[in-house]
Amino acid sequence: MSRRRRPVAAVLFTLFVVMPIIEIYVIIQVGQVIGAWWTVVLLVVDSIFGAWLIKHEGGRAWRDLVETLENGRMPATELADGALILVGGTLMLTPGFVTDALGILLILPFTRPVFRRALAAVVARRLTLRDVNRPGPQSPGQGPVIRGEVVDDE
Repeated sequence: MSRRRRPVAAVLFTLFVVMPIIEIYVIIQVGQVIGAWWTVVLLVVDSIFGAWLIKHEGGRAWRDLVETLENGRMPATELADGALILVGGTLMLTPGFVTDALGILLILPFTRPVFRRALAAVVARRLTLRDVNRPGPQSPGQGPVIRGEVVDDE
């Protein structure tokens, strides 16, 4: 297995095997403390709150994006916010308390800047690694020069 595939496999294993086990464990623990029906009610209310929060913060992020584009600025922050709200919304709609907690942290406007900085660091690192590992010229004007003559058939 290549070096690049190991982290992807670990992330996928965590997402599809470890997280559901953690979610089931937490739901069972909450159910033992407050009862099965109250746990179901809490999960439903949590999902409704998540849907409202996604609508509210998603609308705000969309307005900020439109305003930034109308002002002719690069919408880096607004795009990152939109991506975080999308991921947070997906986590909020997934049943479970752990994913809901993480989703809320990604969506709330006062915790989102922390995740925005982390996202920017990951993107910058991946772009830097991609540029270093890319074969051939790194930017226009680099690489071998091939001398030739242009022939116009007209």
